[in-house]
Amino acid sequence: MIWHLITSEFPPQPGGVSDYTQLVAAGLAAAGDEVHVWCPGKDGEEGVADGVVVHRELGGFASADLRRTDRRLDQFEAPRRLLVQWVPHGYGYNAMNLHFCLWLRRRARQGDIVELMVHEPFLDFRGGSWKQKGVAAVHRLMTMVLLKTARRVWMSIPAWEARWRPYALGRSLRFNWLPVPSNIPVVDDARSVQERRARYVSATGHLIGHFGTCDRNIARLLLDSVPTLLQNGSPQKMLLVGRGSEAMRAELVRRNSELADRVYATGSLTNAEVSLHVRACDVMFQPYIDGVSSRRTSVMVGLAHGVPIVTTKGELTESLWAESEAVSLAAVADVTAMVNETRLLLADETKRIRLSSTARSLYQDRFDVRHTIAALRSAAV
Repeated sequence: MIWHLITSEFPPQPGGVSDYTQLVAAGLAAAGDEVHVWCPGKDGEEGVADGVVVHRELGGFASADLRRTDRRLDQFEAPRRLLVQWVPHGYGYNAMNLHFCLWLRRRARQGDIVELMVHEPFLDFRGGSWKQKGVAAVHRLMTMVLLKTARRVWMSIPAWEARWRPYALGRSLRFNWLPVPSNIPVVDDARSVQERRARYVSATGHLIGHFGTCDRNIARLLLDSVPTLLQNGSPQKMLLVGRGSEAMRAELVRRNSELADRVYATGSLTNAEVSLHVRACDVMFQPYIDGVSSRRTSVMVGLAHGVPIVTTKGELTESLWAESEAVSLAAVADVTAMVNETRLLLADETKRIRLSSTARSLYQDRFDVRHTIAALRSAAV
């Protein structure tokens, strides 16, 4: 099969959609398919990575960029299968690129097969400024165009179907759940793991990790919970891993000077270094404002590495998290419960070993990228 992946970002551009697209493209290529990625970049710049041909033709997603992409796409035999990585804010024009959606609609009318992978649906009307409400309204118009265009809709979490289906306006359309896998390969190097761990904690101490970019909502949860977690001379230390971690640590220390020698941050790391640092932790502390869900790459990293996880249950949390007993759950707004769950887990090595094993099993059974590739190829056939 020949695949054309349309994406708003692709390495070396950073971001979750960038990492996900690279994983899927490489997986499809490894399965024997021909894979082309169409993404932003310098005019005419191309490249090949992991057997994938990269076309950096989409520029700023302006009309001229789309016309140039049309000419290149039309060189391939019809019908072309376009797998679009959808985030409404990813395609320029202040997150309101209706023209891009109409371009996809036109290509579908000309015979191309358009499938959507919905990472994020649209902005909420709730809260925010009038400007946000205006953008949210345009997002829904974009959604209606896309749902008139798509042959199939893939979703990072099942909850997106309830939000999107009303905008299909009665059209019969297949929605399929396609969880997001970990984008950090596991590095099996026990000696290097111990070397990283020794930088932050003594042989008898505990290291609590957090992996992620610390966006505004997660930052608020960390600011509320980490000082309580590390208070009263508790022996554990906190390690913030990844892009944005240094700014998060600085804010924690600014508000709580006593945490200066208790909280560490790695900053941006290579994938291999992320793996080693995550494996160095006794527990991963991963709160989410809307609850843990299968769209959260950061929790997938903890699962894949078999590190016990304390996380939150919220409006977007699927039932499998409680049913599998692969993570320790607390309500989003309950800081005390999150802190207590973490402390209980650190004090119970037997439970940590059980959670580690269950986490790995859940990841391999449900979330590994091979399931993504199998689902995409099966549906295409």
